[in-house]
Order: sequence, then C-alpha cells, then structure tokens
Amino acid sequence: MRQRTLLTVMATLAAALTLAVAVGAVIVGAGLYDVGATTQHTRPVYALLETTMHRAVRLRAADIKVPPLSAPGRVDRGAACYRDHCVQCHGGPGVAPGPVGMSMQPLPGPLVDAARRWRERELYWITRHGIRMSGMPAWGMRLSDEDIWSVVAFLSALPRLSPAEYTGRMDAVREAQCLLPSSVSEGATLPAERLPPDEQARVALRQYACVACHRIPGVTGSATHVGPPLHGLARRELIAGRLPNTRDNLVRWIRAPQAVKPGSAMPDLGVTEEHARVMAAYLAGLH
Repeated sequence: MRQRTLLTVMATLAAALTLAVAVGAVIVGAGLYDVGATTQHTRPVYALLETTMHRAVRLRAADIKVPPLSAPGRVDRGAACYRDHCVQCHGGPGVAPGPVGMSMQPLPGPLVDAARRWRERELYWITRHGIRMSGMPAWGMRLSDEDIWSVVAFLSALPRLSPAEYTGRMDAVREAQCLLPSSVSEGATLPAERLPPDEQARVALRQYACVACHRIPGVTGSATHVGPPLHGLARRELIAGRLPNTRDNLVRWIRAPQAVKPGSAMPDLGVTEEHARVMAAYLAGLH
C-alpha cells in the first residue's frame, strides 16, 4: 500500500513538472512574457526574485570579516563614492535618482534604510558582486576594497542623516573624487576570492564588456557579430592586422586599441595592466 502511494505521488509530481515545463515552453516560445521595462513583474515573480536575492546574499556573505567602519575619513570617502557612483540610481535623502535609475525595472531601491535591512558584510558583498538581472553592477573590479568598505560605512550612516545633513555631507566632500582606477597603483584589483586563473579571466572579460562584441569560448554572452569571434586566437599571426601575436602585444591591444590602430571600432575600455594580463593569458590559450 505504501509503495503504491509513493508511486502515485511520484507520478503526480512528474506530471506536474512536465506540465510546468510545457507551459513555460509555450510562454517563452510564443513571446508571451513581456520583458519591457515599462511593464512591472507580477507579484509572485517579484517576490520570488526578492527571496532568492536575500537568501543568496546571506549565504555568500556569511564569512566576510567586517573591518572598523567608524573612522570619519572612511565615511567621508564613502560619501564621495556614493555621490559619484550610486546616487544616480538610488537617490539620497531628499534627492531623487537620475532618469536612468527611475526608468529601470525592477526599480533600484532607495538606500536610505539599507543598513536596517542588510548586514554590513551583506552590503559589501552586494556592492562588490552586484545583483544579476537587476541592473546593479559589480564594483569589485572598478573600486578598491577600501573604497567598497567606505561605501558600506557611508550606507551605515545614511539612515541617521536628514535631507539637510545629507546635503551638508555632500558639500563637505565636494572637492573629493572617487575616480575609477586605471592601473594597479590606483587601486584596481582582481576579485578578492581565490579564483582559478581562467575564472579570473572570465570575470574580467565580462566586467569589461568584451563579450558584448565578441564571442569568447567559456564566457556566456549574446550571439553577437560586432567584433570577430575570439576562438582560435592563439593560432593567428597578427593582432588587429598589425601586431605580431605575442602576449605583450595582446596586452597592449587590450589596453589601448586606439593607440595601436587609430579609428578602430574597438574602444579604449580603461583596462588596467593587471586585468589585461589576466585576459591575455586566457585568450592566448584559445586554440
């Protein structure tokens, strides 16, 4: 009797799964799900995404050690970084987000209460890694660890700031700039996690949007035809039709394509020396 009941339950679950897959295939195949940013997610989809995000961040941030964040200099540095890189999408006390931030779906949430909803280590993880399919970028290859923790320090202070105090804080750091680094000496680093070299390269190739124009083996992206596919790069004699295909020349091309070939469709992406060498090592292995 128990065996028959178990078989019935398994058959029911299998049938339900098959039906769900079939319904999903029809919705996807027929284009029924509206992906436009002018249409909001349904409440069940939004709740599912929110729950998934919270659980995923909590798990991955659990072992992160939080440094001292109360130093005034760190909060001020975080204020400058927030002004230069965050307020456009998230706004601030008495300050609206920019047009891009207000037009995104899902809408980037205000961060005035982020420290009440997230632990400091979780804010660090979100800032460093971003949130996939939300528009929240990963800043781990753009800002130094010190700057990311400074942003967290400012977010921790943000719930206590009135609109007038927020404006005063921004006035106090008016002369400070939180520029994105262009070299290792300016703070650009690879991800802090101990990733294998190939995975570090794949992260860099994604974070510098290389996959937006090129098909790159091992890096997921659209079936684009903007730039040439990079499979078999190791077998090519020339880079950009000009430079002998050596590792150093590949680094040179990645970092400054306009200097190598003025007028090239390949833009200067601000790739640091360290990141370019990691990318070149990976690309040079594509036979």
